[in-house]
Amino acid sequence: MNRKKLIVANWKMHKTPEEATRDAKAIAMALGALPPHADVALAPPFPALVSTHQSLAGTPLLLAAQNAHTEPQGAFTGETSAPMLKACGCRFVITGHSERRQYCGETDTLIQAKLQAILREDMCPILCIGEREEERNTNLTFKVLDKQVREAVKGLSVTDADFLVLAYEPVWAIGTGKTASTDQVQEVHAFLRKTLAESLEKDLAKRIRILYGGSVKPSNIKELMELPDVDGALVGGASLDPETFVSLIRNGLYS
Repeated sequence: MNRKKLIVANWKMHKTPEEATRDAKAIAMALGALPPHADVALAPPFPALVSTHQSLAGTPLLLAAQNAHTEPQGAFTGETSAPMLKACGCRFVITGHSERRQYCGETDTLIQAKLQAILREDMCPILCIGEREEERNTNLTFKVLDKQVREAVKGLSVTDADFLVLAYEPVWAIGTGKTASTDQVQEVHAFLRKTLAESLEKDLAKRIRILYGGSVKPSNIKELMELPDVDGALVGGASLDPETFVSLIRNGLYS
């Protein structure tokens, strides 16, 4: 099945609104039109969402947020709701990122609630899952991933699940310079598609995009994108420099 490719820049806690706007414009200008089989999205920090959205007007690039609260509004100091993110122009919302799990104590149950909140606003959740190095070294990779996926998609309707994007980010490869081998990546992505088929529906699992996120660079994106179950990438460090990110996109989508 032909799934539309997707490359997402996760800028994490980098870039002021002015810097994000400048870099978004530079990326959009350098890329011009995108191939019809591909999407590209930028996920700036919250203060830069509105200015980045405005800078992307008239371009094919889409806006993503890095997190969302479970509730639409309320006394939750420091949080941002899914309706607010939609009003800022977001099409995608990252949820379950390993840094949120590790540093903010987010659980599978909380991530499931966030995923549901994002879907209620007709946005596409990018559900991040991945194993730590000690879990891989003790042969727990598939057990960990199976639990993370099944807990997150529990109770999803087929209609809702059709908006879902999955992102496999081996925690041991994020920001470390390490990258899983192509055999490891394809093995995990095929397993994830099988898990989705068992948890949701076989035909639906064939349509869901599965991204790879683990030290993706211009030098390795082409090889990753050629794998049958890799539909794109969630890019951290290599997305911070516009020239590097544009090179990565060209290598991944045009080669």
